[in-house]
Amino acid sequence: MSSPSSSAVRAGSIPIVVGAVVVGLAALWLQNAIVPFSTPFWGLFDNQLDLGVYRAGAQTVLDGHPLYEAKLLGQMDYTYTPFSIFGFIPFAWLPEAVAKAVWIVGLLLALYATIMISFRSLGRTATWQLRVVAGSLVAVVLLLEPVRTTIWYGQINIFLMVVVLADLLRGDSRLRGVATGLTAGIKLTPGLFAVYLLLIRRTRAAIGVVVGFVVSVVLGFLFLPGTSWDYWTKKLRDSDRVGAPLTPGNQSLRGVLANLGDTNSPNTFAWLGLVVLGLAFGLGAAVVAHRAGQELVGLSLVGLTSCAVSPMAWGHHWVWFVPLLVFALNWVADGARSTVSRVVVGVMAAAGFLAAFSWRTFLGYPTWQFNQTRDDAYLIGLFFKHGNVPGLDLWVYEPYVWIFAATCVAVLVAWGNKPPAPAPAVGAHR
Repeated sequence: MSSPSSSAVRAGSIPIVVGAVVVGLAALWLQNAIVPFSTPFWGLFDNQLDLGVYRAGAQTVLDGHPLYEAKLLGQMDYTYTPFSIFGFIPFAWLPEAVAKAVWIVGLLLALYATIMISFRSLGRTATWQLRVVAGSLVAVVLLLEPVRTTIWYGQINIFLMVVVLADLLRGDSRLRGVATGLTAGIKLTPGLFAVYLLLIRRTRAAIGVVVGFVVSVVLGFLFLPGTSWDYWTKKLRDSDRVGAPLTPGNQSLRGVLANLGDTNSPNTFAWLGLVVLGLAFGLGAAVVAHRAGQELVGLSLVGLTSCAVSPMAWGHHWVWFVPLLVFALNWVADGARSTVSRVVVGVMAAAGFLAAFSWRTFLGYPTWQFNQTRDDAYLIGLFFKHGNVPGLDLWVYEPYVWIFAATCVAVLVAWGNKPPAPAPAVGAHR
């Protein structure tokens, strides 16, 4: 049964649908204004560097060479688990152009599915009107740097996010959590959801995450024993394989210390202290959101926390802004909410959107980019604006950490003192 807010799309649906289409088209126009789609290498659907790495890693395995010793595409290390290779092998078999097209279409469909799953978890009915709104929102969220660069690089983050949401927002199931565990077997950060599930007393789902992860490791050792041994005993500890800490795009707590301290060797004890604080803050806020009956917010906060506490978190890791934005739009559109709360949520969503926007820094001269000299460069993200406004580097360098912190504070203030929401009935979203 839908919530009272579900009538917001149905009532006056034609103006809403028309408005959504107009906004979506405007978002596409703005995307093209930031960097024209036709721009060689820098256009939204060009580059696909990370997909190239995935394909090259899969081909390295197929050729029988050591995966973690190879320099893929002449310069890149493979940083994911051995289990992840199984999903990339089909793309190694495809021609490059076909692989790119399939990957990009898959990412856009996964983004649409993320938005629809988020809306449905909030009580919306999957009407055709809502589907149009969701399709338009795909164009809108492409303006967020994490989403744009995920598409541009051919990254995997959106795929992992939609699997986690589909798994943990579905009704009660014996297999709940297993799919999330398999995503942790590809990229370790989703493993944090097992901790969250234990904290909210979803023990069976937490065990499912562990089981899924263990299965992924076992499959890796079964089919790639030497590669798995190399990864789990050696390469896993080398976080610098993912990237140097002193990088404007490092949107993690370690990045805060590295970028603001101008060092590639941030103090380990200071970083671990921030990690403990970030885990307590993020998971605590996620539990509070869960107890208030806002599971989508809780899961989104766990996703953001995993980014914040990682040794290296590129901007494109923070795709968990997408379900948070859906929550905010749903709240603002809900006439049953108080005007004050709708205004506050709307202002916070707008501020977060601007902080994560695809701000462009154009360099109209030759620079060294991606291991070669390029005639110009379109650098995307607020963090590339550091140094332009004196005194604001603290905010500009790490905008995503600040969005994470502000979201945690807002959740704790709004719902921290409220009694737990009634437990959902069997078969409902839990």
